[in-house]
Amino acid sequence: MVQTTHFGASADTAFAADLVIVGAGAAGAVLARECAFAPYSVLILESGVAEETEAYAALNRVESVGEPRSPAQIAKRRAFHGAQAAFWRQDQQGFGVRCRVLGGSTAAWAGKSAAFDPIDFAARPWVAHTGWPFGRDEIAPYLARAGAHLNLGPHRYGADFWEQYPGGEPAPTFPSDRLVPFFWQFARSRLDPLDVMRIGPELARLKAPNVRLITDATVTEILTDPGGAKVAGVKIASLSGKRGEVRAKFVALAAGGIENPRLLLASRAARPEGLGNAQDLVGRFLMDHPGARIAHFGPADIAKVQRRFGFFGLTEGGKTHMYMHGLALSPTLQERERLLNCALYLMAENAPDDPWPALKRLLKGRWRSAGADVWAVMKSPGLFFTGIGMAILQSPLTPDPLKRLLVNTAIAFNPNFVAQEFLSRGLPHKLVGLHVDAISEQAPAPDSRITLSEATDPMGTPQARIDWRLAPDAAHSLRRLALLIREEFPKVGLPAPILEPWVESGRLEDAVIIDMAHTLGATRMAGSADRGVVDPHCEVFGVKGLFVAGGSVFPTSGHANPTLMITALAVRLADHLKARLGDSMGKPA
Repeated sequence: MVQTTHFGASADTAFAADLVIVGAGAAGAVLARECAFAPYSVLILESGVAEETEAYAALNRVESVGEPRSPAQIAKRRAFHGAQAAFWRQDQQGFGVRCRVLGGSTAAWAGKSAAFDPIDFAARPWVAHTGWPFGRDEIAPYLARAGAHLNLGPHRYGADFWEQYPGGEPAPTFPSDRLVPFFWQFARSRLDPLDVMRIGPELARLKAPNVRLITDATVTEILTDPGGAKVAGVKIASLSGKRGEVRAKFVALAAGGIENPRLLLASRAARPEGLGNAQDLVGRFLMDHPGARIAHFGPADIAKVQRRFGFFGLTEGGKTHMYMHGLALSPTLQERERLLNCALYLMAENAPDDPWPALKRLLKGRWRSAGADVWAVMKSPGLFFTGIGMAILQSPLTPDPLKRLLVNTAIAFNPNFVAQEFLSRGLPHKLVGLHVDAISEQAPAPDSRITLSEATDPMGTPQARIDWRLAPDAAHSLRRLALLIREEFPKVGLPAPILEPWVESGRLEDAVIIDMAHTLGATRMAGSADRGVVDPHCEVFGVKGLFVAGGSVFPTSGHANPTLMITALAVRLADHLKARLGDSMGKPA
């Protein structure tokens, strides 16, 4: 197990390391793993502990003054985010989803992973403030190593998926000048065959003599030399109020899309405006992925549509990986119609007489109507016995190798079934409809931003004040995608979807758009200090030795779930840090 110290329970108040990593989520854990077994010391600082609690979760409180703000948005956020994160509360996190626990937000994510498209890196005349300081070719070599960290399969996210899929692309196909296939794959746990990847338990098993983890260690300030030109370490505090310092040659902020800019802004001892903020850019260009429901299919159309746009498996190295199939706007159409990059996917709707919840109510004596619940169970014996089978798979008495064999075999033969088990946590469901949900990139805008609140957290650090602003272009692009599938599906013999009222009417203001908990962009990467906060190697402009890892460095958001790209950038940063650490050996901090 990784060397671990609980700061609040330790007698020590002073620590030192060659490299300090702030945060043990996806970015921080990958940095640590990539730097393991090297001739320099690595110290990971995690604000939480192995299991999240209400007290640690309260440290995530933010002041949200922008979107989402309508009652419909709030209700949707409660249903969507509340179902995934055990300690998330709308009154604490009016924007975003953060988990104060070893593993960060991977404690709550669904495992969806995909790479950005080439167009996401490009400077597009029709989308202001776009363009990365490098193209997709720069990040491509790091995808394989990133995929290994996330236990992913082949990196096939577009039409190239069908080149590896047995039998090729199934009919019907779509014209590539308007709609193109897009795939998300699911990162699966190496420890639990029935779960998605959880970074915390995986990191806890790291046995590297040069890597140490300190939990219950919330960073309150970044330390620098008197002029603020070179990093010196960080200040830390425990939940009980204990204080300490960590000295370091290099510091990598990997604390998440909100916490990274918050820490830079709150570190004002050497520079009143905060670190890296000489151009007033820290916290600006805040992005997320605007998500909305755009259409649905009725019960009679479920089977036909789900066969074409459900889940598919790719086998490599004796393991079958699961992919969700969707559609995206083609780059040609985006440019021609001045649209944002967006994609759609299908989500199943469970029946009101779903037999498994009915059985649970009967067993617990909490039935709404005993007759109706008994009838629901008896009408669907196949689903009921599938649930019994999943219970056996989940039993600790079933050997792990057998579980993996059964799950991999199930994915190979029926990925749609396995996908439902992941999404329903092993409880089978009777389906009555399919929703069409869509996710868009957000055009970067300087007025969408994070600043510091006058309110402080229990450590005395100012809370993040979040003003997430949504322009109509995201809703417009999502609506265009909905109209396209209504046009194109009947042409190829598929049923036309039923459009949501806001799509049908064109009233963009009626779209219920929420953040998808993919907080990005507020410490953006750029080629020069007048355009961003970090350079192409993710080092903060003007502060030598201070780096930022995670989605906060993304100049644009794409539409893909960001964890794979966060991980790939972390691998790339690790290579750079290893070279810098090697050069620094023998030199004073």
